[in-house]
Amino acid sequence: MIDEEDLLFSEETEEPVSQNSSGRWIVLIVDDEPSIHNVTKLALDEFSFMGKEIEYLHAHSGAEARKLFADRNDIALTLLDVVMETDHEGLDVVEYVRNEIGNKLVRIILRTGQPGQAPALQVIKNYDINDYKEKSELTAEKLIASVYTSLSSYRDLKALETNRQGLKKVIDATANVFEKQSMAQFAEGVLTQLQALLYLDRDALIMRTSGIAAHRDERDFVIVAGAGRYSALADTPLNQADLNEEVLRRIHQGIESQEPVFGDDYFVAYFRTSMGTEEVLYLSGSEPLSLPDQKLVELFCRNVSIAYENLELHREIEDSQKEVVFVLSEAIEQRSKETGNHVRRVGEFSRLLGTLYGLDPKDVEILTMAAPLHDAGKIGIPDAILNKPGRHNEEEREIMMQHAKLGHDMLRGYKRPLLRAAAIVAGEHHEKWDGTGYPRGTSGEDIHIFGRIASLADIFDALASDRCYKKAWPLEEVLEYIKQERGKTFDPKLVDLLLENLDQFLEIRERLSDTMAEAS
Repeated sequence: MIDEEDLLFSEETEEPVSQNSSGRWIVLIVDDEPSIHNVTKLALDEFSFMGKEIEYLHAHSGAEARKLFADRNDIALTLLDVVMETDHEGLDVVEYVRNEIGNKLVRIILRTGQPGQAPALQVIKNYDINDYKEKSELTAEKLIASVYTSLSSYRDLKALETNRQGLKKVIDATANVFEKQSMAQFAEGVLTQLQALLYLDRDALIMRTSGIAAHRDERDFVIVAGAGRYSALADTPLNQADLNEEVLRRIHQGIESQEPVFGDDYFVAYFRTSMGTEEVLYLSGSEPLSLPDQKLVELFCRNVSIAYENLELHREIEDSQKEVVFVLSEAIEQRSKETGNHVRRVGEFSRLLGTLYGLDPKDVEILTMAAPLHDAGKIGIPDAILNKPGRHNEEEREIMMQHAKLGHDMLRGYKRPLLRAAAIVAGEHHEKWDGTGYPRGTSGEDIHIFGRIASLADIFDALASDRCYKKAWPLEEVLEYIKQERGKTFDPKLVDLLLENLDQFLEIRERLSDTMAEAS
């Protein structure tokens, strides 16, 4: 029999089960006698389940059946003859469906015109089928009962699988709070869960807005995720979405009432988090929600609002950490009479280099926040040396070089990933690929990738910016220097990535220019 754990966690069911576009139950009749196809359709002529009729597919051999199963995964039920090309062709098809292509959802009713061909109990147990009938005993009434039971089972298994997919999206979203799309993933998972809970494919939207009091009269809800006919509307402002007037009226009714709104075939839920974010869920379908379904949706929305709020809180904490890092970094840079946007540019250059290099998105985000602290050790360098115009003498240079070790030592004792990464960046951003850098003379890939990235990001920006000891270099001279230092100062791969994607780096420089910093 089917193992529920296999259904929940098997690799074969990792991708979403495709939905047929007809809104019907797909039933495959497999039999080498054409008359059986006609009689079956006649017996089920007026059959419907959950308001949906049957759409028939036909195969007259095991080979045709295998091709249909290989081509599509929306077949809910197959009525399968045992004896076709061979005496056990039907059983071979079941073996193919269950074990070769891993379809655990389709329900199978085996039919045989030769009683005793295989023991019924053994077939049901070994081949995971729903029923095993002799054609002579399968009256219209019994056939309808078997089909009804099988479709009920398919519906429940499909809902369980859909629920698993939705839960996975929610877990992924809450586990990856660094990801920009985590809120959208979470919302998409919520819609998937609701569809599974209600056993029906419904059209749905989740909208949200910032609840900042100063802009309350100008608030604009944005669609975070959609399902059904609204699946393409994600990231669309509500007032620009292609929605008919009746749907918009329902949504605004829910927003204005700030209470659940139930119609004959729709539902609107409104909830506000303690952080001021407003969330709206709109759900509609071809059939009305029963009273138990309404209570289920209300309970689900209350629980989702709590999870949503926690996710927002995580993001708020991350944003606060970033601001603290920038404030500290800018204070250090201002002490050395450099603009605060230098550290922001180094952070964004590092983000871009890390992404192009293929770092894990979490590591990219940590590096982005850590890179602005590359010169944290300058806090321990005397002002007279730090801000001296022109070149340093040998003694001053030795003191100036200590800032790398000072920064590393100052940050290394903390357990937080951000500060540990900042210690690496501060301590290694003056190491060189050929081993001639400082403070340790590390070379090649022994230099942490965070240090290698921060080094190139820092020097690329520093050369193109004014300093107390020099004027900004022209871009051509900056690029020529970086090319010359490829494989000497810099990781060759990182240099290639910068040069190949130069337009993106220049866009960051323009967006975070020192002129913009002065204007703000």
